Amino acid sequence: MWFAAGAFCAAAGAGLLLRSEYEKEQLSVERTVIKSPKIRKDCTLVFLSDLHNHQFGKGNERLLGAVDQIGPDLVLVGGDMTVSKGKADTRIPLELIKTLSERYPVYCGNGNHENRMSWEPSVYGDQYRAYVNSLKKLGARVLENKTELFGEDIAVTGIDLAPESYEKFRPCKLTAHEIKEKAGKASLNRFQVLLCHSPLYFHACKDWGADLTLSGHFHGGTIRLPYLGGVMTPQFQFFLPWCAGEFEEDGKHMIVSRGLGTHSINIRLNNKPQVVVVDLKPSSN
Repeated sequence: MWFAAGAFCAAAGAGLLLRSEYEKEQLSVERTVIKSPKIRKDCTLVFLSDLHNHQFGKGNERLLGAVDQIGPDLVLVGGDMTVSKGKADTRIPLELIKTLSERYPVYCGNGNHENRMSWEPSVYGDQYRAYVNSLKKLGARVLENKTELFGEDIAVTGIDLAPESYEKFRPCKLTAHEIKEKAGKASLNRFQVLLCHSPLYFHACKDWGADLTLSGHFHGGTIRLPYLGGVMTPQFQFFLPWCAGEFEEDGKHMIVSRGLGTHSINIRLNNKPQVVVVDLKPSSN
């Protein structure tokens, strides 16, 4: 009996691992519509986050093909496109962003893996600044606590969170005032998009004035269960509601991407890699 039970568990585990390997390659393009009186002309955004050096085909051709099929007006990059754990290799994200920048306006925010290169110069040297300079040379806008305007009615801000924001078990708090001190005032007249890598700070982001907060970081909770959502975040929070999905409070929105890649815990179950598409439309439409 024990042998049979052990054999069943081994077979089930192998099956789940095979399913995970399959699922990690299955891009899911998911679209949402947000209407606002601040939007005067339809605009389509693509949001990419947490690639972690993954490649969907040679040169990320399948990911690029998915973006091209959407044909966005603007591509927003939410951070953690590389992996920095004792070393960092930025070739894959730079190759991807080079191609994207040749086709679309691209605005890049940072995640903890990009920021870690600047937090730990004794480990990474000048890799962070070299990465940022490379992005700029490619034509991408890098939003280091900075705002860029797009078109007539959109403002995009990126905020670099403190290292304590990513601590396990007890991450630090963040207030709207602290966001203002870091990145300046939110736009009142334009539709304000905020790239904030961790979704833990939605309340601060909306209080600051973000009409749309775009986040990632939690990889959808690694394993997603019906009704319960994501099982575990990289910060060891269990069944956190904000692992992935769309949220709205007080007329302000947050979209949390499930991300595109994995690292450390290289598993995805019921949790396909996600390309987020946001169609911004005037309220009158």
